[in-house]
Amino acid sequence: QVQLVESGGGLVQAGGSLRLSCAASGSIPSINAMGWYRQAPGKQRELVADITNGGSTTYADSVKGRFTISRDNAKNTVYLQMNSLKPEDTAVYYCSVFDYAKLRNYWGQGTQVTVSS
Repeated sequence: QVQLVESGGGLVQAGGSLRLSCAASGSIPSINAMGWYRQAPGKQRELVADITNGGSTTYADSVKGRFTISRDNAKNTVYLQMNSLKPEDTAVYYCSVFDYAKLRNYWGQGTQVTVSS
């Protein structure tokens, strides 16, 4: 199993910044993508950004140019730097590790991000 511990959520005004961190431990798959998803009330969970072992990144169109994902493979940690936050970014943000061999996601417990207007 893979355990994920997230930190860094909170309340911020529109235009502000937050940095999310997620540390993975346990049986981490050797080939994986680490990423962030979010789920707003009444909406489906959606991909925000992810990054592979090799550093390839994917971003949702809505966050391109504002959010930056990075990872420290030595620490099994993924980060999400969120700048120019908007009220529509308000959601619970979930860290994920995707196992390419088993084709499954492991999930963190989620951290609330609230952006006030």
